[in-house]
Amino acid sequence: MPLIKVQSSIATPKQAQIESLLSSLSAKLAKHFGKPESYVMTIFESDIPMTFGGTLEPVCYVEIKNIGTMKPEQTKAMSSDFCQQIESELGVKASRIYIEFADAQRHLWGWNGSTFG
Repeated sequence: MPLIKVQSSIATPKQAQIESLLSSLSAKLAKHFGKPESYVMTIFESDIPMTFGGTLEPVCYVEIKNIGTMKPEQTKAMSSDFCQQIESELGVKASRIYIEFADAQRHLWGWNGSTFG
């Protein structure tokens, strides 16, 4: 059930760019967790009013959630990987990206009319 959600203040990119970004994020997240991509969900939201450091320059907030415990080396690798990708593809400086990593308990994540716990 890995999930990556990217929220940004940038103007909405073209649909093809969004689809490419979501597909790439999905494949990378599956690889980072060693889980089938069939369980990965990706979300992208743009044109969200946001500030960072008191300015309105382009900014992103990213949420990464997963059932299980993320190790420090995993979160460091993902932070590097996803910040580089967002900076390259969306033009948001890595220094203006926050990533929140959250471990989800199996019984607190629902799917297909049940939970994973």
